[in-house]
Amino acid sequence: MKVLKTNVYVGPNLYAHFPVIRYILDLGELENWPSARIGEDFISALLECLPGLDEHGCSYREPGGFVRRLREDEGTWMGHILEHVVLELQNIAGSDVTFGRTRSIEGQPGHYTMVFEYEDDAVGRAAGELGIKLLHSLLPESLRPEDGPPPDWDFAEARDRFILNAQRRAFGPSTASLVRAAEQRGIPWIRLNRQSLVQFGHGRFQKRIQATTTSLTSNIAVELASDKEETNQILRDLGLPVPAQYLVQRARDAVRAAQRIGGPVVTKPLAGNHGRGVSIKLTTEEEVEAGFAKAAEYGRNVVVESYLEGFDHRLLVIDGELIAAAKRIPGHVVGDGKHTVAELVDIVNEDPRRGIGHEKVLTRIEIDAQAERLLARLDYTVDTVPAEGEEVYLRSTANLSTGGTAIDVTDEIHPDNRDMAIRAIQAIGLDIGGVDFLTSDITRSYREVGGGICEINAGPGFRMHVAPSEGQPRDVAGPVIDMLFPENEPSIIPIACVTGTNGKTTTSRMLAHILKMRGFTVGMTSTDGIYIDGQLTVSGDLTGPVSARMILRDPAVDAAVLETARGGLVRAGMGLQSCNVACCLNVSGDHLGQGGIDTIEQLAEIKRIPIEVATDAAVLNADDHLCLSMADYAEAARLCYVTMNPNHPLVKQHVHAGGQAFVLEQGMNGHMITIYDQGKHMPLLWTHLIPATLQGRALHNVQNAMFAAALAYNMDLSLEDIRQGLRTFDATYFQAPGRLNIFDEHPFQVIMDYAHNPAAVRAVCSVVDQFTVDGRKTLVVSAPGDRRDQDIEEIADIVAEHFDHFICRCDDHLRGRGPDEVAQMLAARLRQKGISDERIEVIPDEQAALNHALTTAAAGDLVLVLADQVKRSWKQIVQFQPGIEHTPVTRRQDSISLPDLQGFSLADDVELISDERGVRIARSVDEDAD
Repeated sequence: MKVLKTNVYVGPNLYAHFPVIRYILDLGELENWPSARIGEDFISALLECLPGLDEHGCSYREPGGFVRRLREDEGTWMGHILEHVVLELQNIAGSDVTFGRTRSIEGQPGHYTMVFEYEDDAVGRAAGELGIKLLHSLLPESLRPEDGPPPDWDFAEARDRFILNAQRRAFGPSTASLVRAAEQRGIPWIRLNRQSLVQFGHGRFQKRIQATTTSLTSNIAVELASDKEETNQILRDLGLPVPAQYLVQRARDAVRAAQRIGGPVVTKPLAGNHGRGVSIKLTTEEEVEAGFAKAAEYGRNVVVESYLEGFDHRLLVIDGELIAAAKRIPGHVVGDGKHTVAELVDIVNEDPRRGIGHEKVLTRIEIDAQAERLLARLDYTVDTVPAEGEEVYLRSTANLSTGGTAIDVTDEIHPDNRDMAIRAIQAIGLDIGGVDFLTSDITRSYREVGGGICEINAGPGFRMHVAPSEGQPRDVAGPVIDMLFPENEPSIIPIACVTGTNGKTTTSRMLAHILKMRGFTVGMTSTDGIYIDGQLTVSGDLTGPVSARMILRDPAVDAAVLETARGGLVRAGMGLQSCNVACCLNVSGDHLGQGGIDTIEQLAEIKRIPIEVATDAAVLNADDHLCLSMADYAEAARLCYVTMNPNHPLVKQHVHAGGQAFVLEQGMNGHMITIYDQGKHMPLLWTHLIPATLQGRALHNVQNAMFAAALAYNMDLSLEDIRQGLRTFDATYFQAPGRLNIFDEHPFQVIMDYAHNPAAVRAVCSVVDQFTVDGRKTLVVSAPGDRRDQDIEEIADIVAEHFDHFICRCDDHLRGRGPDEVAQMLAARLRQKGISDERIEVIPDEQAALNHALTTAAAGDLVLVLADQVKRSWKQIVQFQPGIEHTPVTRRQDSISLPDLQGFSLADDVELISDERGVRIARSVDEDAD
């Protein structure tokens, strides 16, 4: 069994609305060996390794269902078994995942699509690798692959290593509780690193946490809390109970400080945490020196302070309120008169709640130097058998991270002690703080029974309160989230997703412009790059989940417009769990035959994903039956139709029922975009007043404007805001590069567009047909090399009837085609359509083809350029000078030697021209250069 391909989906995808991993499996010979045929020995061994599989319901939806599938009739196939094994492995590693699906691939015997849920992608992938090894190891020898695990492979050891690695990657109890609290309040979160740095909310409303330190936590307060001497002085000055304290840097000074204090003392590092380096109840000079040495391992500054009698309590204060209190007991064992100390430690560590470090709610107790020292004080060793009921302490501090336990006492704390803790945290200036308070009785006032504050903790752990050893668990994470996001304060920004085959970028730009004119700082992803407030910050085709998350993480952004393309959805799903509004402009054949998408119906399923997860409104093209069918899958609060047909029967029915629609209607002065909503009829704007529509001639941009308006309307913008945005958005290169850009400063007219599939080419041709042209219409045409032959031929079929002259070229990136293959295919198809040879030219290089089109154009001509490298082509068009010979430098050429300029190297943005005297000149084509 082999994994041929792996996809990690980070958000809603074709298979689920949550993260999943997809395997394309090849079972090989195992296709002929379902579980029952392999035999009972295989099944029994599998269940012995993973007994939790007995709880899997599978298709029977009840415990034992999967085991039943293993044994009944022929049994089930190895891909399906692997699905359940991977889920179970993640379960035992702490991931609560249940979803899986395995289906055979039609026409490919032995090949399966297997999908399974994950919480951490690395853990999911590791579970897949371990699952395959386990299944291979359990097969009869005759079926085991040659590259499988060796005969002595130990699954138990590999399983434990996998679990340990998974727990290291998991959130600790504190961070996990905060994430759960945010989810309960509908606040999105993004993990920013592999530790505990998490972003809650989006854009400018975001807040961050690092464990229990928040973006509101004062850095000065954290520094104060870390400085035990300074903290002690501040609290002492406010009259709060603190021990006598001295800061020392030498052992002999520690001894002198202990003598001044008198009685038992405590030594600890000045900037320590988690009880590291702390020694308590030191009385002799030797003990103080040893305590100093231990503390000095964590820093040269050591605190010596008076030892306070009493039980250790952690008092948790959040946003000026005491939220929880816990009595902490150092790691210990209780004798039974039968077992040794070492044996008792093993028994305690068998508690499933105990793990390593912070991985679980309790930490394993270890017998180390500190434990042996405490035992020695009792004249005990690890082999001593304590009496029944005797408590033997193995730690001097009560930190959970060293094996301590916690008892909730929140409801028992005396009001004076409560107020004391709140004052202490406010004095340091922390939004979240823990007070380590020693007292013999937390139910009585410290004024009466004594006690004192031994430490203030910035970023205190929550696990003792979330899952105490005894007592009531406390919701300590909820108050933190409420502090970060008070009632009625937003945590998310409005998000619009734009998908479809053609028009996505223009619609996204229109909507972003409308929002910007309204005053929003807009983050936009597109095929051109990422734009923040209209400025290009990252260039490239950025329409996938990674770029979406970049927008949501930007603290300047307060509205997001996300162009959501097929490629990212197929490869990794969406980059966010949901959006406010989403639209699908159209679905037509493009990229078919790639990524497992072979039919237009499959393409529609992919483009339906944003529609399925929109919460406020789904906007659909009623004139496209594939878009129209998406309505059955929309769960948004509102469904809006866009139609160019005012007599559309379904839209009429929808409007009569009070539904929402944007309709193009004929008026006395042209076409009007009209809104129907809840029985209201609202004219929006004449199409000829929208510059991007070229006086209403570019119908595809009319439709794009209708979609942008519909999205803006459902993002609660006013009609006047929408009108103003559409009126001020035009089709110039600077607002919509590569989208019907017109340059008419030459004696002839040039139109440049990025159209690269049949539907887009057809739309551009329909616009060009409306231009009055005195001379010849020339087309510079190509198609991406990774499109199907039939798609390339269809482009030639479309353009054949619209132009007088054709220059066929290739893109810079051939995408698997030969150097002139696409150009020759287009030329051959044009000839089949009856175009004579003298009307067809093949010039493979894009720059050379465009230069030839411009050079041969005469006054009154029109040149349509279907460009690939948009920026480069626009510069070439703008800086072309009629009557001057142009020799553009291609990107494949690093330098050109000139007779007059030996060794002069020409960069990509430099071209050679000759003036009227024949003098050759090197000139920059960069608009920003001198």
